[in-house]
Amino acid sequence: MLNFNEDTTTACASPLEKVISANKRVKVSEKRLINNNRVDVNQLMPLKYDWAWEHYLNGCANHWMPTEVAMGKDIELWKSDGLSTDERLVIMRNLGFFSTAESLVGNNIVLAIFKHVTNPEVRQYLLRQGFEEAIHTHTFHYIVESLSLNQGEIFNMYNEINTIHAKDDFEMRLTEDIMKPDFTTETTEGAQKFLENLIGYYIIMEGIFFYSGFVMILSFHRQNKMTGIGEQFQYILRDETVHLNFGIDLINGIKEENPHLWTDAFQEKIISLVKEGVELEYNYAEDCLPKGILGLTAPMFRDYVQYIADRRLERIGLKPIYKSKNPFPWMSETIDLGKEKNFFETRVTEYQSAGNLTWN
Repeated sequence: MLNFNEDTTTACASPLEKVISANKRVKVSEKRLINNNRVDVNQLMPLKYDWAWEHYLNGCANHWMPTEVAMGKDIELWKSDGLSTDERLVIMRNLGFFSTAESLVGNNIVLAIFKHVTNPEVRQYLLRQGFEEAIHTHTFHYIVESLSLNQGEIFNMYNEINTIHAKDDFEMRLTEDIMKPDFTTETTEGAQKFLENLIGYYIIMEGIFFYSGFVMILSFHRQNKMTGIGEQFQYILRDETVHLNFGIDLINGIKEENPHLWTDAFQEKIISLVKEGVELEYNYAEDCLPKGILGLTAPMFRDYVQYIADRRLERIGLKPIYKSKNPFPWMSETIDLGKEKNFFETRVTEYQSAGNLTWN
């Protein structure tokens, strides 16, 4: 007689199936974000980390391709006298930075992060993010090609422009140790180095460096200039919002499962890294905006970068250090930095593809 307090699937199963099912339940309960090589990493279901699957679904719903965006008006404006020399500089600098930065993020996912994450649903999202980074790199190639820009000049700018090189070098230093053949997260030092990498890429690169660039390019879009590039940056911004939220959940999840890593000394190190990132981004803003354009000036970016740095610190359990105000309130209308987890519910209408994008 069937016991209704028993799982009906297990009750109807053969003895062998019951053993397998019980074994699987144990494995699910033992799932961890890192340092769990005993678990079959391909065992996706049942999920333990629902947040990772939710981010994966959001990423899939946001699928788009750069070639879906018309560039005719941008080409016409670029070939005309409608843009000042300073405006062209901002666009060129941002194309130069993002074209290499997106590939650095993709390389870090594939070559550094994926290997050391032992959870299948988190890996599922990382595969999706890696694809999105490829789409973003494709976007900059599409823009450069559409505007008939010098491809070598744009994609080699990280070697030629010191402020771009400094940001890229900062990030590559965080990947260096993790890519060594003998690197492991099984030691406290190794696990902290892995957390440092995640914070460097998700919090600083995607959460600070990228958002500063979004302000610059979306300022053109607000003035009805370079609208094709602006639309593509809106898509990228939406992707990056999910990347940032995923990274924060991953960082906080590792902290929760490994509280011994989050020492006072390590927290101070992270704060120091964020401070260094803020200065690098301000130097880049000075380089992009020597005279100011479209109501933007370099000093405004010090306040903005400090403002978003404080928001990022708060999201990983650290106290704000700058207390600066947001000088670009219109950016909060595009994406409320204080409610990034609710971005999809509060800022964008329903969508299933890029062609349906509608901004409130």
